[in-house]
Amino acid sequence: MTDEPAKPIRVALLGCGVVGSAVARMLVTNAADLRARVGAPVELVGIAVRRPAKDRTDLPVDPATFTTDAAELVTRADIVIEVIGGIDPARELLLSAMAHGASVITANKALLAEDGPTLYAAADAAGVDLYYEAAVAGAIPILRPIRESLAGDDVRKVLGIVNGTTNFVLDKMDTSGAGFEETVTQAQALGYAEADPTADVEGFDAAAKAAILASLAFHTRVRGADVFREGISDVTAADIAAAKAMDCVVKLLAICERTTGPDGDGINVRVHPAMIPRSHPLASVRDAYNAVFVEAQAAGQLMFYGRGAGGDPTASAVLGDLVAVARHRVAGGRGPGESAYADLPVLGIGTSTTRYHISLDVEDRPGVLAQVAQAFAAHDVSIETVRQHIPANSATGQAHANLVVVTHRATESALSATVDALAASPSVAEVVSVMRVEGA
Repeated sequence: MTDEPAKPIRVALLGCGVVGSAVARMLVTNAADLRARVGAPVELVGIAVRRPAKDRTDLPVDPATFTTDAAELVTRADIVIEVIGGIDPARELLLSAMAHGASVITANKALLAEDGPTLYAAADAAGVDLYYEAAVAGAIPILRPIRESLAGDDVRKVLGIVNGTTNFVLDKMDTSGAGFEETVTQAQALGYAEADPTADVEGFDAAAKAAILASLAFHTRVRGADVFREGISDVTAADIAAAKAMDCVVKLLAICERTTGPDGDGINVRVHPAMIPRSHPLASVRDAYNAVFVEAQAAGQLMFYGRGAGGDPTASAVLGDLVAVARHRVAGGRGPGESAYADLPVLGIGTSTTRYHISLDVEDRPGVLAQVAQAFAAHDVSIETVRQHIPANSATGQAHANLVVVTHRATESALSATVDALAASPSVAEVVSVMRVEGA
């Protein structure tokens, strides 16, 4: 009796941009290794594109493989890989693919953050896999470790740099002293930032990734709209210099943490710039690299670091998912589905606690410091340090002082009330900046 040859795993690819091209190239050039690792041939049956006439002769793919009919393509595949991005038509195509029995691999963070439960429900109904390692932090294996390797542990916090564009901008501002606009222009010239960098610099991209990380870490459905978001467009050279004076750097952080309070457990998910000590592992993450720091009850502190974007790194994550999903097709069975049993409340930003760095422009006269201290005390915010610098004000002839206050840990709501009180004080000309201080 002879073994019959394994039936090929038919793969459809939606999108052939930077990431899609890298996926297609790896599928073809690594075909022999993929067959050995999967236990069956992996056959690329079609690539859906918008412009079929575009020159793609650099890809080792038969031109007949390209099609503009994505809706038809997803009905004749065992696995559909989606790298087109956006909400629609990606959602309809993936739901159709699963309804026709195909497992899905996607890098679509925006869709997962907005409508992940719908995709999970469709996968469960069809008995297929939904994998999305490439949706967060490119080549860095972070989702599967949280979803599978730490499944028996209690994750308490996920703290990460998950957007390479903003990390590049803030790193260059720190090392060169350049301003925000100048550094964004440099990032665009190098291909690290889009022509319209809004999704990156305003934190939308990082917020979608934070929602995915929090959903997995805390077994709770978290949508992108649940994430507090603040971008880096207001970060100034003065903020960078202030961080240096504290031996800190400024990073755009995605922070997902579980909290326990008098009213029970909850989770806090936020994205914003923050100062972190140079001694913290995330402070050394340079250029467009990403890193995610995980704290779990039994495992302790773990850090995942690597290239967070780009064609080849993201394709590496896609192919890793492909091997896992294809093996399930060959051997039978499925990977883990949605785990949202905890159903913890997503708390507002007002409940989060951290330290704060506040820069004030105040009148330089007796009693002002006492008034400032009273504003903090009235709202239960404890002061850790105060530093004062007195520049001459040639325009008015009136002396002003720059007062820098660093607090102990306080809630966001208490700090916000304090800032409002300071802004209303006749002794305070301006609340120049407020920045959170994390990792200390």
